[in-house]
Amino acid sequence: MRGPHNIWRLVRTGATFERTGAMAEVLEAMNAPARLRLAARVLGWPFKMLGLKGDPKLPPLVRALTALGPAYIKFGQTLATRPDVVGQELADQLRYLQDKLPPFSRAEAIAQIEAELGMPLAEAFSELSEPVAAASIAQVHQARLTETGAKVAVKVLRPGVERAFRRDVDAFHLAAQIIELLLPKSRRLRPLDVIAHFETLVEGELDLRIEAASAAEFAANTEGDEGFSLPRPVWHLSQRRVMTLGWAEGVPMGDNTALDALGIDRRELGTRVLTLFLRHALRDGFFHGDMHQGNMKVTADGGIVAFDFGIMGRIDTYTRRAYAEILFGFIRKDYRRVAEVHFEAGYVPPDRDIDDFARALRSVGEPIFGMDARYISMAKLLAYLFEVTERFGMETRTELILLQRTMVVVEGVARSLNPEINMWQVAKPVVEEYVRTHVGPQAFARDLAQTAKILSRFGPRLPRLVEEALIAQAHPKPAPSAARRVGPLGYGLAGGALVAIGVAIGAAL
Repeated sequence: MRGPHNIWRLVRTGATFERTGAMAEVLEAMNAPARLRLAARVLGWPFKMLGLKGDPKLPPLVRALTALGPAYIKFGQTLATRPDVVGQELADQLRYLQDKLPPFSRAEAIAQIEAELGMPLAEAFSELSEPVAAASIAQVHQARLTETGAKVAVKVLRPGVERAFRRDVDAFHLAAQIIELLLPKSRRLRPLDVIAHFETLVEGELDLRIEAASAAEFAANTEGDEGFSLPRPVWHLSQRRVMTLGWAEGVPMGDNTALDALGIDRRELGTRVLTLFLRHALRDGFFHGDMHQGNMKVTADGGIVAFDFGIMGRIDTYTRRAYAEILFGFIRKDYRRVAEVHFEAGYVPPDRDIDDFARALRSVGEPIFGMDARYISMAKLLAYLFEVTERFGMETRTELILLQRTMVVVEGVARSLNPEINMWQVAKPVVEEYVRTHVGPQAFARDLAQTAKILSRFGPRLPRLVEEALIAQAHPKPAPSAARRVGPLGYGLAGGALVAIGVAIGAAL
C-alpha cells in the first residue's frame, strides 16, 4: 500500500547505510563532492540508530544492501559489474550479491516444490541437493529427474519475496513522487515512469512460468549462435514459484583464476560477451536483461552458457534501427546523423537546434576514440552525457531503460575479463552488419511488403475505420482534467527530509 507510511522505509534506508558504515565507504568510492558528503553524513547521523544492523561479518555496503532486502540487492548486483564506477574493491565485494546470499532451508524448498507441482517430491525428483546458489529472489538446487535420471536445476522463489519487493517498490514510488514535486528539473527523467518500469520487470521475475517461456524463446532465437547456449525448461515441472531447467555445466564467468586454469582466452571471451549482447538486441530485439557474472558460466571449450531469464528485454524494430544508427554514427564520427536520429525518433524536442546538439554529441564522442580504454572513465562519461541531455531537454525513454542498463552491465562484465577492451571497436562489425541489412533499400522494401500485408488483413474494415477517424477528428472530446499527483499535506511537510535522504541514497546507489 502506497502512502506517507513509506517515508519510514526511506528514512530507515539512509539510517542503515549510516549504521553499517556503507555511507562513508560509498561516498569515498564514488569520489562524491565535499558538499554532498557533508549533507549525506549530517542527515544520516541523527537517524543512525534506526538503521538495520545487517550481518557484521559482511563488508559495509553488502551488509547494508542485504539487510534492506531484494530490491536493494538488485542495485548492488548492477554495481558489481562497474569497477570503473565504484572501484575494484567494492565491485569485488558486491559480487557476493549475485549468487552467494544466505539460502533458505531445503525443507522449505521441498514444501514449496510439492505444493506448486501438486505431487510428492519423489515423483518428480529422485535427488534434490542442498542449495547450490542463492540470489535476491530465488535459490537453485541440483536435482535428478525421477523419470530419466537427467541432471537438472530447480529454481525456487524465496518465501515472502513477493511481499518484500512490493513493499520496497511502494517506497520507491513515494520517493519518486516527492522528488518530482520538489525538484521540477527531475521531471524530464520521469522518475515515476522509471519506477513503474522497474515494477513491471520485478513482477515478471516473480512468476517463474514467464521465465520458463522467456528461456524457450531465447533458446529458439540463439540456436545458431556459435559458442553460446542455455538450458531448456522442463515444462511439466515448472509452475509460478518453481521452475525446472536443464543443468548448466561450467565455471563462473566472474572467476578469472578458474578461467585461466582452463586456458580460456579472456580477451576473446570479453569480446564475445559484448558481441552476443549486441547481436541479440539488434538482430532479435529480445535480449538477456541481467547479464552479470553470476548469470553466466564458461564451459571447458570456452562456450558461454547463460541462465536466469527472469529479466528479458524487448525492443521493437523501429527502436532497434534508431539504436543501431546512433551507434553507427558514433563509430563513424558522423555526429550530425546521430543528432538527426535523435530528432527523428522524438528523443529531443523539435524546438532545439540540431547543429548545437550535434556539436554537443561530438564533445562526448571524440574523447573516446583513440584513447586507451583503461583511461576511459564511464562514470565521467555518463555524468557529461547527463549534462548534455539536460541542456537539450531530453526525457528518459522508459522503453530504453533496460537496454541502457544492460549495456552498462555487459560492458562491465567484458571489462572484468579484459580491462583494455574497447566497446566501440567490438561493436563496429555487429552494428555495420545490422545497418547493411536493416537500413536502406532492402529494409524499405520489406517495410512496404509488411505494410501491405497488414492492410490486406484489415481491408474490409478500412473504410469504416477511416470514417470513424474523420468523425472523431471533427468532434474532438474535451481534454480530461489533470489528476492530482501530489499527496496529502503530510507529503509536502515530509518532502524536505525525504529528498535529502533520497540524495544520500542516490549517491550510494
